Amino acid sequence: MKTHSYIARRASKPVVLCIAGSDSSGLAGIQQDVKTCEALGVHAATAITAITAQNNQQLFSINPVAIDKLEQQIDAALALKPQLIKIGLLVNAEQVQLLVDKLSALSIPIVYDPVLATSSDGDTFDKSALSLLREKLLPLCTVLTPNIPEAEQILSQTITGPETQQAAAKSLAEGGAHWVVLKGGHLEGEQASDYCYNAALNFYVSQPREKTLHSRGTGCAFASAIASALALGYEVRDALVIAKMVIQQGLINARSVNDEKGAVAVSGFPSAYWPTYSTSVANQQVALNFLPCVDSARPELGLYPVVDSADWLEQLLPTGVSTAQLRVKNLTGQALADEIERAVAIAKTFDCRLFINDYWQLAIEKKAYGVHLGQEDLLTADLNAISQAGLRLGLSSHSHFEVARARAIQPSYIACGPTFATTTKAMPWVPHGLEGLQYWAGSLDYPLVSIAGIDEHNIKAVAATGVSGIAMITAITLDKDPKAKTRRLMQAIAEGRPL
Repeated sequence: MKTHSYIARRASKPVVLCIAGSDSSGLAGIQQDVKTCEALGVHAATAITAITAQNNQQLFSINPVAIDKLEQQIDAALALKPQLIKIGLLVNAEQVQLLVDKLSALSIPIVYDPVLATSSDGDTFDKSALSLLREKLLPLCTVLTPNIPEAEQILSQTITGPETQQAAAKSLAEGGAHWVVLKGGHLEGEQASDYCYNAALNFYVSQPREKTLHSRGTGCAFASAIASALALGYEVRDALVIAKMVIQQGLINARSVNDEKGAVAVSGFPSAYWPTYSTSVANQQVALNFLPCVDSARPELGLYPVVDSADWLEQLLPTGVSTAQLRVKNLTGQALADEIERAVAIAKTFDCRLFINDYWQLAIEKKAYGVHLGQEDLLTADLNAISQAGLRLGLSSHSHFEVARARAIQPSYIACGPTFATTTKAMPWVPHGLEGLQYWAGSLDYPLVSIAGIDEHNIKAVAATGVSGIAMITAITLDKDPKAKTRRLMQAIAEGRPL
């Protein structure tokens, strides 16, 4: 399945069906769901489970909607063919059973925020129905987003820190939820660290705690943001990162309501507030201190040819190319080592920043300028060895999750693609286009390299987005006059650069 890696304009809005309670104060519940979905460019259809009377001080009453009326709301909303269903407040076993019966017959992803109490200190759920919730509803969930007290109630266990947080998330997933995001806002620490667990992958996303009184509706907004991102076409890992960015944005934007505590205020699709990614105990990622690849003397990477032999470097570097990558696919053993050694020597002659693709051990041995790795290489490469050898590091990234993982490593640059459709390599991502490239250029604080589908007809527009480097493969190597083509491309980049 093709997945999106940035927000795109659409001819029509996708739909999320939000099933939740109404908050009379307008700070949480279905009101917050609607505001969050709309801010992210998604239409929110609604089905009200209960009419609550509450404010910042007290939960006065919960008035469940009659079960036949709830069913009618859901059936009416399903006519809009929602891409996602987001569930919030459920009041009793009857409502849980209705959703189990309804949703088990649908092939629609479900995001469930198990609201078992309100922040105005009132229980909202009939605890005698917990076993039904655990056994029947949780296995239907694509993403489950409990906070610490909610997870403790569902599991009947205490969660005190990262280790028990991890164990609890695993237990919830073993109960059937495909993904569990066990939010860490109720744990102590300077960071709010959410543990994201799936049978194949688990990680933390963390943000600095925002010191604000205006935090009503954060759980509702977080789950609605995940649902909205999924409805927009993002895959789950990206949706989790986007939602964490959304909540930080909303907490920073939050304001009081007539001098009363206010709610999280989501203003739009996020381009800032990247979370910290880590794979074990939150926020223990050690900075690797990769050297920069741009400076005052050479503030941009510029045209960035990706070639498969040292011969190509001999041809292209005399034209003034200052950055290149050697991507060798057809050599092994001593022949490969000799090719990399020769390429490094040529690059040094022309003061070219040469990155070696994949072969980081040989890059260290031959004293190359840098290494370029794909995301899959992060599982096997010795990043500490690369850093300690003084080599620069470039990382390929295609999506919010991959960018968050790349930022945790603090590389020298991040390559982001595909910019346009390409036949060079099969990719499961929807091309960014210029709009998406502009988004990435504006949201990343690292030199950005654009790659895929770029040639003379669009390179000026790509340069105008402000990217640091523009990677080229076949546009140069398949041209009948590669040197002349290289000179024209460098000139086009210079002409396209923003003033």
